[in-house]
Amino acid sequence: MAYVYDDQNIFARILRGEIPNDTVLDTAHTLAFNDIAPQAPHHVLVIPKGRYVTFDHFASEASETEIVDFTRSVGRICAELGIAPGQGGEGYRLISNAGEAGVQEVPHYHMHILTGRPLGRMLKKAD
Repeated sequence: MAYVYDDQNIFARILRGEIPNDTVLDTAHTLAFNDIAPQAPHHVLVIPKGRYVTFDHFASEASETEIVDFTRSVGRICAELGIAPGQGGEGYRLISNAGEAGVQEVPHYHMHILTGRPLGRMLKKAD
């Protein structure tokens, strides 16, 4: 399946500087910013600067440099927020939605970092 990237999605527009953001981290290949509608006390969105739609798209087509930069950026943000359990933090949740069944709202790969309160179970068993 070929991925179709929408250049008008909100994250593409943020990357082009058309829409402002509350930047947390900006590297050569990654941008992280605070979510405008946070679902937890800390809710950071991390996006690659490349044109990737979902995690599997990013994992299969991004360069090693992009993948390492993105992964290290997530780790750096967790360290800077003081949330990494291995460094005395209380933990966090990473979420990446993909496609219709995954309820992906923006067709640009992005990772949510959520923390700052107990987050409860991820999913409840369907009735």
